[in-house]
Amino acid sequence: MAHQLRQHGLPHFRASIPRCLRLAFALLITLNCLQIANSQKTNVGLIYESTKPEMEKIFQMAIAQANEDSGGELELHGIAVAIEPGNAFETSKKLCKMLRQNLVAVFGPTTDLAAKHAMSICDAKELPFIDTRWDFGVQMPTVNLYPHASQLALALKDLVVALEWSDTFTIIYETGEFLPTVNELLQMYGTAGPTITLRRYELDLNGDYRNVLRRIKNSGDYSFVVVGSMATLPEFFKQAQQVGLMTSDYRYIVGNLDLQTIDLEPFQHGDTNITGMRLVSPEMENVQNLAKALYETDDPFQNVSCPLTTNMALVYDGVQLLAETFKHVMFRAVPLNCNDASSWDKGYTLVNYMKSLSLNGLTGEVKFDYEGLRSDFTLDVIELSMSGMQKIGEWKTEDGFIANRPPPKIVEQDQRSLVNKSFVVITAISEPYGMLKETAAKLEGNDQFEGFGIELIEELGKKLGFSFTFRLQEDNKYGSFNPKTGKFDGMMLEIIEGRADMGITDLTMTSIREEGVDFTIPFMNLGIAILFRKPMKEPPKLFSFMSPFSGTVWMWLGIAYLSVSLTLFILGRISPTEWDNPYPCIEEPTELENQFSFPNCLWFSTGALLQQGSELAPKAYSTRTVASIWWFFTLILVSSYTANLAAFLTIESLSSPIENAEDLAANKGGVKYGAKVGGSTFTFFQDAKYPTYQKMYEFMRDNPEYMTSTNAEGVDRVENDNYAFLMESTTIEYITERRCSLTQVGSLLDEKGYGIAMRKNWPYRDILSQAVLELQEQGVLTKMKTKWWKEKRGGGACSQEGENDGAEELGIANLGGVYFVLFVGSIFASIYGFVEWICHVYGTARRNKVSFKTELIEEFRFVMQCSGNTRPVKYPKNSSRSRSRSSRSRSHSRSHSRSSSKSSTLSVDSLPLDESKLHHISEHTKHAK
Repeated sequence: MAHQLRQHGLPHFRASIPRCLRLAFALLITLNCLQIANSQKTNVGLIYESTKPEMEKIFQMAIAQANEDSGGELELHGIAVAIEPGNAFETSKKLCKMLRQNLVAVFGPTTDLAAKHAMSICDAKELPFIDTRWDFGVQMPTVNLYPHASQLALALKDLVVALEWSDTFTIIYETGEFLPTVNELLQMYGTAGPTITLRRYELDLNGDYRNVLRRIKNSGDYSFVVVGSMATLPEFFKQAQQVGLMTSDYRYIVGNLDLQTIDLEPFQHGDTNITGMRLVSPEMENVQNLAKALYETDDPFQNVSCPLTTNMALVYDGVQLLAETFKHVMFRAVPLNCNDASSWDKGYTLVNYMKSLSLNGLTGEVKFDYEGLRSDFTLDVIELSMSGMQKIGEWKTEDGFIANRPPPKIVEQDQRSLVNKSFVVITAISEPYGMLKETAAKLEGNDQFEGFGIELIEELGKKLGFSFTFRLQEDNKYGSFNPKTGKFDGMMLEIIEGRADMGITDLTMTSIREEGVDFTIPFMNLGIAILFRKPMKEPPKLFSFMSPFSGTVWMWLGIAYLSVSLTLFILGRISPTEWDNPYPCIEEPTELENQFSFPNCLWFSTGALLQQGSELAPKAYSTRTVASIWWFFTLILVSSYTANLAAFLTIESLSSPIENAEDLAANKGGVKYGAKVGGSTFTFFQDAKYPTYQKMYEFMRDNPEYMTSTNAEGVDRVENDNYAFLMESTTIEYITERRCSLTQVGSLLDEKGYGIAMRKNWPYRDILSQAVLELQEQGVLTKMKTKWWKEKRGGGACSQEGENDGAEELGIANLGGVYFVLFVGSIFASIYGFVEWICHVYGTARRNKVSFKTELIEEFRFVMQCSGNTRPVKYPKNSSRSRSRSSRSRSHSRSHSRSSSKSSTLSVDSLPLDESKLHHISEHTKHAK
């Protein structure tokens, strides 16, 4: 520095200015030199998810490699920040802080929402944004290194054609994010071509795809194009295997370029047809060297075809492309602020120059078309075989799919054969999987055991030619993980420490257990269910005979009854035909009578309703019409009532306080519940995210008195208490075949399977899985289940009980309401008749001026005779009194008929009758009397 100052004539300048100015000038020159030195560093930013720390590591490795390749001419400096996956706010905040450090480019995150926010900020600041994720659209100033979606769709179509899927296939996609690729593929076929079915497998069910996979299996299709993310594809294939979709009958093409990073070893020996594509080839030397340095191991390809993801490789290639660009142009970066309108005027130029270059990287040749898209690239087409993932050809943009299938590798039979080998199989006492034989003879060795699991091992031994020795787990513990000690216990510990080769019982396959041991494919699928007592029969209701009709029907029946009676009454009064001569011998009577008084109308309607009839007969057309319609109505109504009455009287209603898990969580009916301590069922609730299951776990955790040490203890509590027990559905099915008072309530709470446990990385796992699959396809496992569930050890008892149940006889509880109505009606009629009799006796005694007591005693004596149907007239009326009373009655009747319109008689005084005729009628009446 001093030498430079001397060269510029600083001594002469120092003598001509004051000392303070000399110091300020020296400081300014020093700062300028520091800025020049700092400007030689080119800062590159990276935003990555905290769950992917390897992204920062490969980014820094790419920076170091670029600096080394430049020979000192270029000094890239990487600035990396971690964010929570998908956190857009954190992305914006940390990116704005990075922009102040003179960045020339930013590598964005891989999650969609965070990447879009980062891209938007870079767009506003005209800062190059290098994207390594799938994105259908590209905007300035963005460089997207990922192959374009339209070309990927073309590659999928070429594979479908090459594999001769000409009739029909199903596209299974994860979410709407992948629909652009799916849409491109559909547009290529148009209306012609094969029948294509679309299925979405991610339905926000906490990673449970089994329902969708079952529907796909039931559809009868065998060819599938799967488009999804690496976050879901491993679980997708695992659950597809559980529902039986990973056999030799089914074919898959996977549209994700990271298929080589999935551990497909569980499927490679099951003849599963899985074809995929990859952008990163593990056969390249630079890929192998980078993977070894990244994971600091000599064999990073132990469990997967290639551990490097496409995003990691694209980040590496993106840094190399940026370094190659700065070999040709050099721009000076400036600090940027998100709070103002500042931007980098060199950003677009740098992006355009990057898109004009090409280089060979980890992902092959990186180059862009005139639209700035990476549409020209080469993909390896790979296929799953028994030896792992192998390359069967290439796909190029211009040439399409070029097959180059290698000759099949011959697998030595001795490596997979179990013939003449002997294993120790550990089991536990659990009906019906492992049980001791019920016999008086003393048995030893394998002869003392029987059950579904025992027979399954025997079938596998016959099929594969191996021998075995059963050993009983004394404490009957299956094996749970202790986080404090970091070890398993029970059967799991025996297998891990090598004291047993296999374990067979109702052992649930869980992710925690798979960390310690391996499992075959499930030999039985099941789920957690609720064991509870059968619904109790409700006592018959007193008025159960009214059940055939609802309350509304009964109400409208009453309204119809009154309405028809009132209609008959009105029509009877206005119809001339209904007015009759009370004395047929008198040709011209003075009064007419009407039979349809209101009480008679009610009686007529009642008789018709009860199918009994009455002595009343309508004469007018109007009343006959109403009566006919009423008879038709009652015919249909009574027939419907009779038809339903038998069912309602014989079928008793069943009631249960709980119907599903929600009722249990809400403590409906005061039902307590629990599960086996330390079992997989309790672990399921412990790890569950569903609010109802979380609430149930908290109840079981806070109430340990409701937990049980064995399943048998829980079953006994269900029978004796108001208690529900949570356990596997297959065990519930076994119990309910023998204990007829118990049943399963609601549907399954989850789905899982039982498998045969074995040591980790055991070489015979695949051949055992293949044998289990063959037993399933041959129906052997179904026959075994029928045998041990429905036939052995008292099985089928409850089914036979249900078949023998016939129609039950009706008791007084069923017909009590009818007797009640009869009793009440009889009592009411008796009371009414008794009161009417007392009133009659009282009126008679008063009219004839005799003692009420005397009259009552005489009437009572007559009634108690209980014989004869005639009685003498005690108080005869004389004729004069009779005539006088009759005359007064007729006079009163005439005056009353004039003044009232409610009478049932009609006066004819107003008719023009001759006086001689009236005299003749009077005389005739006297003689008649």
